[in-house]
Formats: sequence, structure tokens, C-alpha cells
Amino acid sequence: MDSNPIAWWEIASHDAEKTVAFLKKVFNWQMVYDETTGCFDFPIPKGQSKLSGGGVFTLRKAKLPFLTMYVQVEDIEKKAELIEQSGGHIVEPPFFISDGTRICLFNEPSGVTLAMIEKSL
Repeated sequence: MDSNPIAWWEIASHDAEKTVAFLKKVFNWQMVYDETTGCFDFPIPKGQSKLSGGGVFTLRKAKLPFLTMYVQVEDIEKKAELIEQSGGHIVEPPFFISDGTRICLFNEPSGVTLAMIEKSL
């Protein structure tokens, strides 16, 4: 793996439809609603970036809107341990989202929330 690239981003909004309409109007971004995830997906054509895409969704658990980057890792459990050993905090331990893909939300030492993603092969 190429030194843990950013693989995904997402915006948690108070109103995803309004946010998507704004992004479409200002940047001409074409986003498609995925009913299975409840997220508006922003696909990136293969070969144009190491990113697999991004998404916008309406807040569920969090109280404030946020933007998160997902760092792709090979061993999410080991990275979660390293985060804690390095002064970070695990917000949501590794869990499965689909097709064997796992994510983990964490805060770096100053409190900024980031995420990791481990995709099954």
C-alpha cells in the first residue's frame, strides 16, 4: 500500500440535501443518493486519484457538522493501538460497514476527528 493514502472523505451536515444542492451549484459536483448507506456519493473516476470518492449525509449521532478524511490502512486494529499509544483517542473502535470493509473513528491528540478504513481484498 502507498503509505496510507486518503481514500474517502465525507461531510456530515444538518441537511445533506441542502449541502449537496450547494456543492452542485457552486462546484458542479454530481452526487448520487445511495439508499443503502443513506449518503450522497461523490464518485471519482478510476485513475484520476487515489481517492475512491466521497459523500455527504445528514447528522445522526454527532451534534455538530464535520468533515472527515478516511486514511486507508492495512491493519486497522494495529493502527488503532498505535493511535492510542501515540496520544490519540479512539472515538469509535473498528467496525464493519459492508463487504468486509471496516472503519474506525479517532481523535488525534489535539481533538481533530479523523477516520481509518480497511478494505477487504
